Amino acid sequence: MSFSTLGLSNEIIRAVTERGYTEPTPIQMQAIPAVLSGSDLLAGAQTGTGKTASFTLPLLHRLSSDKNVKSTSNGNPPIRALILTPTRELAAQVEESVRDYGKYLKLNTMAMFGGVSISPQKQLLKGRVDILVATPGRLLDHVQQGTVNLSHIEVLVLDEADRMLDMGFIRDIRRILSLLPKQRQNLLFFATFSEKIKALATGLLNRPKMIEVARRNVTADAVAQKVYKVERDRKRQLLAQLIRQNNWYQVLVFTRTKHGADRLVKQLTEERIQALAIHGNKSQSARTHALAKFKNGTLQVLVATDIAARGLDISELPHVVNFDLPNVPEDYVHRIGRTGRAGASGEAISLVCVDEYHLLADIEKLIKQRLPFEVVASFGANSHTKSEAIPGEPKHKPTPKGSKPPAGSTAKPLPQTSAKQSAPRTVVGSKKSSDSSSASRRWAKRSR
Repeated sequence: MSFSTLGLSNEIIRAVTERGYTEPTPIQMQAIPAVLSGSDLLAGAQTGTGKTASFTLPLLHRLSSDKNVKSTSNGNPPIRALILTPTRELAAQVEESVRDYGKYLKLNTMAMFGGVSISPQKQLLKGRVDILVATPGRLLDHVQQGTVNLSHIEVLVLDEADRMLDMGFIRDIRRILSLLPKQRQNLLFFATFSEKIKALATGLLNRPKMIEVARRNVTADAVAQKVYKVERDRKRQLLAQLIRQNNWYQVLVFTRTKHGADRLVKQLTEERIQALAIHGNKSQSARTHALAKFKNGTLQVLVATDIAARGLDISELPHVVNFDLPNVPEDYVHRIGRTGRAGASGEAISLVCVDEYHLLADIEKLIKQRLPFEVVASFGANSHTKSEAIPGEPKHKPTPKGSKPPAGSTAKPLPQTSAKQSAPRTVVGSKKSSDSSSASRRWAKRSR
């Protein structure tokens, strides 16, 4: 099947072809006709499967097909489509995609997010804006100042809706919904399904079509996943060794905190490994600069907090490293979804110390598979090391002694994407270990 069979205009097909896309992905094949039909839509798919195009292409077709649009009091057509995203980076990326796919159409787009001056955005809003891509917080800033009019919205898109709910945007979303016309098309896209998503969809969508192109809360088959067990104070040295020995380039590393990201960048720089960090305390210009260098290949390592787990679309990103495991298991899926995108293969590495064994167990329960592990000689976890609480994490309930593994957590073979990605093994000279703490005992047994 080609894009030309989906009912899109010649102008859109031309732009898509120039981007190098010839065949739609599974989510696009199902979502594009559904959006063109005018139905509300609840759509779930793994990250990196083309969700952005699955709503931008039919949205552009719909808006460009309607020639009878009345102007507002300022003489310009109204804002007709609103796309909400959880992060600045994702807003910028989506707006760029809308602009590229609509390059041969007479439609104007705008990205609106915080971290930058609001004045240029006010100026742009005085002109024609057909499609607005925004983060909830900055959009409400404009609402409060009376610089944006949402009363003519025809289509609302919540992109990465699950992440927006995880970040606590539900009140902002409800306030924005109250400003929109009741008669509109609603499109809700998610990567991980939860009860929060179900509740939001129930109150927002009107007899929606439901699309899921993969099992819920699973990782992409193209991503080879691996765990390295390591002492908590040896993670930085192990990461540096892996980068050097394997000659890794374009390595996206996730840390749990902003301070941890900055500290790791300093340590890697001292090891003569070029690295920069992006997180909420960085200015938008600094974040944009770091991302640009990482995307063009001039920056070897980008260290990020979960702010970058959504919105980073880097062609053929080869390596993602969880320097710290996330407290929320769904974030693991979003993190490693930065690699293995658009059919390319990728590798996701997790450096796990004894404090994180319970987090790893939660992740494996969510994705319903056990992750292969290795122990590198001289870096292995000491069997006598006691588990310590992770700062800021809710107290984890220990696993009852003798309890059974979670349902569905049986071992599942992982794809082999290259000759180098051989079967899981323990490196010669490694030290097998098990932790004595009740919270991690079950996971530690696997290394005996």
